[in-house]
Amino acid sequence: MTSEFISHLFSLLWQDYINRVSYARIYQQMIINAGGNIANDHIAFRSLRLAVDSQAGKINLGIDYLGQIFASLGYVVSGEYDFAKTHLYARHYSHPQQEELDLPKLFISELIVDKLPDNIQEVIQQTVTNSSSFNQFNEFNELELNQLSQIFTRPWKPPFCSVIEKVNKVTQYGAWVLLHGYAVNHFTGYVNHQQTSKYPDIDSTAAGLANLGVPMKAEIEGDMSCGLRQTATQAVTEFVTAIDDKTDAEINIPWTYAYYEIAQRYLVEVAPGKHQLFDGFLGKNAQKLFEMTHLSRVC
Repeated sequence: MTSEFISHLFSLLWQDYINRVSYARIYQQMIINAGGNIANDHIAFRSLRLAVDSQAGKINLGIDYLGQIFASLGYVVSGEYDFAKTHLYARHYSHPQQEELDLPKLFISELIVDKLPDNIQEVIQQTVTNSSSFNQFNEFNELELNQLSQIFTRPWKPPFCSVIEKVNKVTQYGAWVLLHGYAVNHFTGYVNHQQTSKYPDIDSTAAGLANLGVPMKAEIEGDMSCGLRQTATQAVTEFVTAIDDKTDAEINIPWTYAYYEIAQRYLVEVAPGKHQLFDGFLGKNAQKLFEMTHLSRVC
């Protein structure tokens, strides 16, 4: 795949994302007004580790479902992370020409559905199998770009309100995926590449967003010695489609969608006297960011 193809795909996803997450637009304008550059450190996606039957055979809807797309684009697995308490697992992907082509890393997580209570497993399974739009991507190279970008949506029909209520009590991550599917969970502004003296670090960037009225996370996670510091806006709330249990009619309910993250990377010692920019992720930071889409309100 050409670098132009990859860039175009991410541009389509970015455009949809900033249309939904106004805080990302504010960040973009703030940096541009300061004469800086916009670059993404990474893009995050969520999924369900769950096997379903399709016309193409058995498909697992977890990390590998999206991973096969990005593998076709040249991305390779560069790290993995376990979050046992919340039954989550994640991998991060990088591209061999990441620096040369200024490509973002990818962070793809999955909910391990078979670790959940039986009744929650059952309603999740029933919801996601109500679809015929899953693909194995055997003919991936022939897919049109616009068709490919449509994969990053919700491929199953809207969930019932009662399902969202049950699942949300056990796993807010699971409820989010049932409502939003494979939509981008967040983009991440890369502070290192902003190249503006007005916002030289993550502290000044976060303060700048707050001064513009953007609701920010209270803390900046991580520290320089670990090689990574991250923070984020609060998640935006939007109206999503669900099914009313009494009428079987589609209704719109308010639910959290996504936040905008910013990250700054630092040099770490990888061998005596040898330093390089930290290129991975910190599990503790990621767990706290997973919780940014928590919502106690239900249908």
